[in-house]
Amino acid sequence: MTALIDVVVTEDITGAPLDELAARRQVVFRPDAWRDRTGLRDLAQRARALVVRNRTEVDDDLLGAPDLRIVARVGVGLDNIDLVAADRRGIVVSAPLGANAISVAEHTLGLALALARRTARLHAGCRAGEWDRSAGIELHGGTWGLLGAGATGRACGRLARALGMRVLAHDPGVDPDDAGLTAAGIELAPLAEVVAGADVLSVHLPATDSTRGLVDARLLARMRPTALLVNVGRGEVVDEEALADAVESGALAGAALDVRAQEPPPPGRLETLDNVLLTPHIAGITTQSQKRILSTLVADIDAVLDGGRPASAVDAWGRGRK
Repeated sequence: MTALIDVVVTEDITGAPLDELAARRQVVFRPDAWRDRTGLRDLAQRARALVVRNRTEVDDDLLGAPDLRIVARVGVGLDNIDLVAADRRGIVVSAPLGANAISVAEHTLGLALALARRTARLHAGCRAGEWDRSAGIELHGGTWGLLGAGATGRACGRLARALGMRVLAHDPGVDPDDAGLTAAGIELAPLAEVVAGADVLSVHLPATDSTRGLVDARLLARMRPTALLVNVGRGEVVDEEALADAVESGALAGAALDVRAQEPPPPGRLETLDNVLLTPHIAGITTQSQKRILSTLVADIDAVLDGGRPASAVDAWGRGRK
Protein backbone atom coordinates (compact mmCIF):
# COMPACT_ATOMS: atom_id res chain seq x y z
CA MET A 1 0.00 0.00 0.00
CA THR A 2 1.31 3.47 -0.96
CA ALA A 3 2.33 5.54 2.06
CA LEU A 4 0.31 8.64 2.85
CA ILE A 5 1.85 12.13 2.81
CA ASP A 6 0.67 14.61 5.43
CA VAL A 7 1.07 17.73 3.28
CA VAL A 8 1.84 18.29 -0.40
CA VAL A 9 2.82 21.80 -1.54
CA THR A 10 2.05 22.00 -5.27
CA GLU A 11 3.47 25.44 -6.16
CA ASP A 12 6.44 27.66 -5.34
CA ILE A 13 5.40 28.40 -1.78
CA THR A 14 7.95 28.74 1.00
CA GLY A 15 8.23 30.38 4.39
CA ALA A 16 9.11 29.82 8.03
CA PRO A 17 5.65 28.53 9.04
CA LEU A 18 5.89 25.77 6.41
CA ASP A 19 9.42 24.93 7.53
CA GLU A 20 8.15 24.62 11.09
CA LEU A 21 5.31 22.39 9.88
CA ALA A 22 7.82 20.20 8.05
CA ALA A 23 9.73 19.71 11.29
CA ARG A 24 6.77 17.88 12.83
CA ARG A 25 4.88 16.45 9.84
CA GLN A 26 5.80 14.97 6.50
CA VAL A 27 5.72 17.82 3.97
CA VAL A 28 6.54 17.24 0.30
CA PHE A 29 7.45 20.34 -1.71
CA ARG A 30 6.71 20.04 -5.44
CA PRO A 31 6.74 23.62 -6.80
CA ASP A 32 6.04 22.51 -10.38
CA ALA A 33 3.40 19.88 -9.60
CA TRP A 34 0.62 22.10 -10.97
CA ARG A 35 2.16 21.84 -14.46
CA ASP A 36 1.78 18.04 -14.71
CA ARG A 37 -1.82 16.96 -14.24
CA THR A 38 -1.03 13.24 -14.05
CA GLY A 39 1.73 13.73 -11.52
CA LEU A 40 -0.43 16.15 -9.54
CA ARG A 41 -3.25 13.63 -9.37
CA ASP A 42 -0.86 10.90 -8.20
CA LEU A 43 0.41 13.16 -5.41
CA ALA A 44 -3.11 14.15 -4.39
CA GLN A 45 -4.09 10.49 -4.14
CA ARG A 46 -1.55 10.13 -1.32
CA ALA A 47 -2.07 13.48 0.38
CA ARG A 48 -3.98 14.39 3.52
CA ALA A 49 -3.52 18.11 2.86
CA LEU A 50 -2.77 20.19 -0.24
CA VAL A 51 -1.20 23.65 -0.14
CA VAL A 52 -1.86 25.61 -3.34
CA ARG A 53 -1.75 29.11 -4.70
CA ASN A 54 -3.64 30.12 -7.87
CA ARG A 55 -2.12 27.84 -10.52
CA THR A 56 -3.29 24.48 -9.20
CA GLU A 57 -6.72 23.53 -10.56
CA VAL A 58 -8.39 21.82 -7.62
CA ASP A 59 -11.37 20.26 -9.37
CA ASP A 60 -13.74 17.48 -8.40
CA ASP A 61 -11.37 14.86 -9.81
CA LEU A 62 -8.49 16.03 -7.63
CA LEU A 63 -10.79 16.34 -4.63
CA GLY A 64 -11.73 12.69 -5.05
CA ALA A 65 -8.47 11.64 -3.42
CA PRO A 66 -9.46 9.15 -0.70
CA ASP A 67 -7.53 10.61 2.24
CA LEU A 68 -7.59 14.31 1.38
CA ARG A 69 -8.91 16.35 4.31
CA ILE A 70 -7.98 19.98 3.63
CA VAL A 71 -6.97 22.29 0.78
CA ALA A 72 -5.08 25.34 2.05
CA ARG A 73 -5.15 28.28 -0.37
CA VAL A 74 -2.19 30.67 -0.06
CA GLY A 75 -4.03 33.88 -0.91
CA VAL A 76 -7.69 34.80 -1.08
CA GLY A 77 -8.79 34.08 -4.66
CA LEU A 78 -10.77 30.85 -4.80
CA ASP A 79 -11.71 30.55 -8.47
CA ASN A 80 -9.21 27.69 -9.01
CA ILE A 81 -10.93 25.52 -6.36
CA ASP A 82 -14.25 23.73 -6.85
CA LEU A 83 -15.78 24.85 -3.56
CA VAL A 84 -19.07 23.07 -4.16
CA ALA A 85 -17.32 19.75 -4.77
CA ALA A 86 -15.13 20.23 -1.69
CA ASP A 87 -18.18 20.99 0.43
CA ARG A 88 -19.99 17.93 -0.94
CA ARG A 89 -17.01 15.70 -0.19
CA GLY A 90 -16.50 17.11 3.30
CA ILE A 91 -13.07 18.53 2.47
CA VAL A 92 -12.10 21.73 4.26
CA VAL A 93 -10.97 24.65 2.11
CA SER A 94 -8.95 27.08 4.19
CA ALA A 95 -8.37 30.63 2.95
CA PRO A 96 -7.18 33.47 5.19
CA LEU A 97 -9.69 36.04 3.93
CA GLY A 98 -8.37 39.55 4.41
CA ALA A 99 -4.86 38.49 5.42
CA ASN A 100 -3.27 40.25 2.45
CA ALA A 101 -5.74 43.14 2.21
CA ILE A 102 -3.26 45.76 3.43
CA SER A 103 -0.62 44.57 0.97
CA VAL A 104 -3.06 44.68 -1.94
CA ALA A 105 -4.36 48.09 -0.92
CA GLU A 106 -0.89 49.61 -0.62
CA HIS A 107 0.10 48.26 -4.05
CA THR A 108 -3.13 49.55 -5.58
CA LEU A 109 -2.57 53.01 -4.18
CA GLY A 110 1.07 52.94 -5.28
CA LEU A 111 0.10 52.07 -8.85
CA ALA A 112 -2.50 54.85 -8.96
CA LEU A 113 0.00 57.40 -7.63
CA ALA A 114 2.63 56.24 -10.12
CA LEU A 115 0.15 56.68 -12.97
CA ALA A 116 -0.98 60.09 -11.72
CA ARG A 117 2.60 61.36 -11.45
CA ARG A 118 3.94 59.44 -14.49
CA THR A 119 6.64 57.95 -12.26
CA ALA A 120 7.78 55.11 -14.53
CA ARG A 121 7.92 57.32 -17.62
CA LEU A 122 9.87 60.07 -15.84
CA HIS A 123 12.22 57.53 -14.25
CA ALA A 124 13.06 56.11 -17.68
CA GLY A 125 13.54 59.64 -19.02
CA CYS A 126 15.93 60.61 -16.24
CA ARG A 127 17.98 57.50 -16.87
CA ALA A 128 18.19 58.51 -20.53
CA GLY A 129 19.38 62.02 -19.62
CA GLU A 130 16.02 63.79 -20.00
CA TRP A 131 14.64 66.35 -17.54
CA ASP A 132 10.87 66.51 -18.15
CA ARG A 133 9.21 68.65 -15.47
CA SER A 134 5.68 68.69 -16.91
CA ALA A 135 2.87 68.53 -14.36
CA GLY A 136 1.21 65.41 -13.02
CA ILE A 137 -2.11 65.34 -11.16
CA GLU A 138 -3.15 65.14 -7.51
CA LEU A 139 -5.57 62.48 -6.31
CA HIS A 140 -6.62 64.59 -3.29
CA GLY A 141 -10.15 65.93 -3.72
CA GLY A 142 -11.05 63.37 -6.37
CA THR A 143 -13.26 60.27 -6.29
CA TRP A 144 -11.98 56.72 -5.95
CA GLY A 145 -14.30 54.05 -7.31
CA LEU A 146 -14.18 50.45 -6.09
CA LEU A 147 -15.50 47.49 -8.06
CA GLY A 148 -15.78 45.05 -5.18
CA ALA A 149 -16.08 46.04 -1.52
CA GLY A 150 -14.59 43.00 0.17
CA ALA A 151 -11.52 43.06 2.40
CA THR A 152 -9.08 44.38 -0.22
CA GLY A 153 -11.55 46.92 -1.58
CA ARG A 154 -12.26 48.27 1.89
CA ALA A 155 -8.58 48.49 2.79
CA CYS A 156 -7.99 50.38 -0.45
CA GLY A 157 -10.91 52.68 0.28
CA ARG A 158 -9.51 53.55 3.69
CA LEU A 159 -6.19 54.56 2.12
CA ALA A 160 -7.96 56.62 -0.54
CA ARG A 161 -9.94 58.38 2.19
CA ALA A 162 -6.65 59.20 3.93
CA LEU A 163 -5.60 61.01 0.73
CA GLY A 164 -8.70 63.15 0.98
CA MET A 165 -10.76 61.34 -1.64
CA ARG A 166 -14.43 60.45 -1.75
CA VAL A 167 -14.87 56.68 -2.09
CA LEU A 168 -17.73 55.05 -4.00
CA ALA A 169 -18.14 51.29 -4.30
CA HIS A 170 -20.24 48.88 -6.33
CA ASP A 171 -20.73 45.40 -4.92
CA PRO A 172 -24.15 43.69 -5.20
CA GLY A 173 -23.06 41.12 -2.62
CA VAL A 174 -22.59 43.65 0.18
CA ASP A 175 -25.37 44.70 2.54
CA PRO A 176 -26.01 48.46 2.16
CA ASP A 177 -26.31 48.67 5.94
CA ASP A 178 -22.89 47.05 6.49
CA ALA A 179 -21.32 48.89 9.43
CA GLY A 180 -17.82 48.17 8.12
CA LEU A 181 -18.45 50.25 5.01
CA THR A 182 -19.75 53.14 7.05
CA ALA A 183 -16.75 52.97 9.37
CA ALA A 184 -14.42 53.03 6.36
CA GLY A 185 -16.24 56.01 4.86
CA ILE A 186 -17.21 54.06 1.73
CA GLU A 187 -20.51 54.79 -0.05
CA LEU A 188 -22.28 52.06 -2.01
CA ALA A 189 -23.61 53.22 -5.38
CA PRO A 190 -24.91 51.78 -8.67
CA LEU A 191 -22.29 50.56 -11.14
CA ALA A 192 -22.95 53.37 -13.63
CA GLU A 193 -22.49 56.03 -10.95
CA VAL A 194 -19.24 54.54 -9.66
CA VAL A 195 -17.76 54.19 -13.15
CA ALA A 196 -18.78 57.64 -14.37
CA GLY A 197 -17.72 59.42 -11.19
CA ALA A 198 -14.34 57.81 -10.59
CA ASP A 199 -11.02 59.58 -11.04
CA VAL A 200 -9.45 56.24 -10.11
CA LEU A 201 -11.36 52.99 -10.61
CA SER A 202 -9.84 49.93 -8.93
CA VAL A 203 -11.02 46.37 -9.57
CA HIS A 204 -11.14 43.91 -6.65
CA LEU A 205 -13.43 41.27 -8.16
CA PRO A 206 -13.02 37.49 -8.49
CA ALA A 207 -13.50 35.76 -11.83
CA THR A 208 -17.09 34.50 -11.91
CA ASP A 209 -19.77 34.09 -14.56
CA SER A 210 -21.09 37.55 -13.69
CA THR A 211 -17.73 39.36 -13.58
CA ARG A 212 -15.77 37.96 -16.54
CA GLY A 213 -15.45 40.71 -19.13
CA LEU A 214 -17.33 43.18 -16.93
CA VAL A 215 -14.82 45.94 -17.71
CA ASP A 216 -15.46 45.97 -21.44
CA ALA A 217 -15.58 48.65 -24.15
CA ARG A 218 -19.01 49.86 -23.03
CA LEU A 219 -17.99 50.27 -19.40
CA LEU A 220 -14.70 51.93 -20.33
CA ALA A 221 -16.57 54.39 -22.54
CA ARG A 222 -18.48 55.60 -19.45
CA MET A 223 -15.27 56.56 -17.65
CA ARG A 224 -13.82 60.04 -17.67
CA PRO A 225 -10.99 60.50 -20.20
CA THR A 226 -8.86 61.76 -17.30
CA ALA A 227 -9.54 58.64 -15.20
CA LEU A 228 -7.16 55.85 -14.24
CA LEU A 229 -7.97 52.11 -14.04
CA VAL A 230 -6.17 49.72 -11.68
CA ASN A 231 -6.92 45.97 -11.69
CA VAL A 232 -5.80 43.94 -8.68
CA GLY A 233 -8.70 41.45 -8.76
CA ARG A 234 -8.65 38.92 -11.57
CA GLY A 235 -7.41 39.45 -15.11
CA GLU A 236 -10.50 37.89 -16.67
CA VAL A 237 -12.63 40.78 -15.38
CA VAL A 238 -11.01 43.25 -17.83
CA ASP A 239 -11.23 43.02 -21.62
CA GLU A 240 -7.58 43.76 -22.35
CA GLU A 241 -8.10 44.59 -26.03
CA ALA A 242 -10.83 47.08 -25.15
CA LEU A 243 -8.55 48.57 -22.49
CA ALA A 244 -5.70 48.95 -24.98
CA ASP A 245 -8.11 50.67 -27.37
CA ALA A 246 -9.24 53.09 -24.66
CA VAL A 247 -5.71 53.99 -23.57
CA GLU A 248 -4.37 54.30 -27.13
CA SER A 249 -7.23 56.55 -28.20
CA GLY A 250 -6.98 58.82 -25.18
CA ALA A 251 -10.41 57.78 -23.90
CA LEU A 252 -8.64 56.75 -20.68
CA ALA A 253 -5.64 58.51 -19.14
CA GLY A 254 -3.86 55.37 -17.99
CA ALA A 255 -4.13 51.87 -16.54
CA ALA A 256 -2.23 49.56 -14.22
CA LEU A 257 -2.67 45.79 -14.20
CA ASP A 258 -1.32 43.45 -11.55
CA VAL A 259 -3.38 40.55 -12.90
CA ARG A 260 -3.85 39.32 -16.45
CA ALA A 261 -6.27 37.11 -18.34
CA GLN A 262 -3.36 34.78 -19.10
CA GLU A 263 -0.48 34.52 -16.65
CA PRO A 264 2.23 35.05 -17.61
CA PRO A 265 0.79 36.92 -20.62
CA PRO A 266 2.16 36.93 -24.15
CA PRO A 267 3.50 40.36 -25.20
CA GLY A 268 0.77 42.53 -26.67
CA ARG A 269 -0.34 46.11 -27.13
CA LEU A 270 -0.53 46.89 -23.43
CA GLU A 271 3.18 46.19 -23.08
CA THR A 272 3.95 48.95 -25.62
CA LEU A 273 1.99 51.79 -23.96
CA ASP A 274 3.94 54.13 -21.68
CA ASN A 275 0.83 55.10 -19.70
CA VAL A 276 0.20 51.46 -18.75
CA LEU A 277 1.94 49.95 -15.72
CA LEU A 278 2.25 46.17 -15.40
CA THR A 279 3.25 44.07 -12.38
CA PRO A 280 3.37 40.24 -12.14
CA HIS A 281 0.44 39.45 -9.80
CA ILE A 282 2.31 40.54 -6.68
CA ALA A 283 -0.13 42.98 -5.06
CA GLY A 284 -0.81 40.64 -2.16
CA ILE A 285 2.72 39.28 -1.83
CA THR A 286 4.72 40.99 0.89
CA THR A 287 6.90 39.52 3.60
CA GLN A 288 4.30 40.42 6.20
CA SER A 289 1.26 39.13 4.34
CA GLN A 290 2.90 35.83 3.44
CA LYS A 291 3.84 35.20 7.05
CA ARG A 292 0.28 35.99 8.18
CA ILE A 293 -1.22 33.75 5.50
CA LEU A 294 1.09 30.78 6.03
CA SER A 295 0.78 30.95 9.82
CA THR A 296 -3.01 30.86 9.51
CA LEU A 297 -2.98 27.98 7.02
CA VAL A 298 -0.50 25.91 9.01
CA ALA A 299 -2.69 26.29 12.10
CA ASP A 300 -5.70 25.09 10.09
CA ILE A 301 -3.79 22.12 8.65
CA ASP A 302 -2.72 21.08 12.15
CA ALA A 303 -6.28 21.47 13.41
CA VAL A 304 -7.86 19.40 10.64
CA LEU A 305 -5.26 16.62 10.65
CA ASP A 306 -5.58 16.39 14.43
CA GLY A 307 -9.38 16.23 14.25
CA GLY A 308 -9.99 19.79 15.38
CA ARG A 309 -11.83 22.81 13.98
CA PRO A 310 -10.09 25.13 11.47
CA ALA A 311 -10.38 28.87 12.05
CA SER A 312 -10.29 30.03 8.40
CA ALA A 313 -12.47 27.53 6.54
CA VAL A 314 -14.72 28.85 3.78
CA ASP A 315 -18.04 27.52 2.56
CA ALA A 316 -19.25 26.60 -0.93
CA TRP A 317 -19.79 30.31 -1.68
CA GLY A 318 -16.30 31.35 -0.57
CA ARG A 319 -17.50 32.94 2.64
CA GLY A 320 -15.98 32.35 6.06
CA ARG A 321 -17.76 29.64 7.98
CA LYS A 322 -19.48 30.78 11.14
